[in-house]
Amino acid sequence: MYIIGQALPKRDKLGIHAVVEHLCLEILALAVKGAFQSRQIKLETLERLRVQIEILKHLVRSEQELGVITERTYLRLAEQLIEISKMTNGWIGYTQKGA
Repeated sequence: MYIIGQALPKRDKLGIHAVVEHLCLEILALAVKGAFQSRQIKLETLERLRVQIEILKHLVRSEQELGVITERTYLRLAEQLIEISKMTNGWIGYTQKGA
């Protein structure tokens, strides 16, 4: 996301894309936090992670619709976000089974 932002006009880089970059960092932080939490408290963090990923998906789609990023870039990011979402949902399922 950071590299994509370097090529954007200042208005977009400091606008919607800044929110996207911040959300990516928050998602990374939640994933690391969830990895180190005990199983009993992990589920709440993972649920928040799932919501943040969905918000990110919608923001990236909005970036494409507004012409901030190209369709090619959007399709690549969307594919990666879908995979991240699947892994997170699997992680949540695994955590719930053990609870």
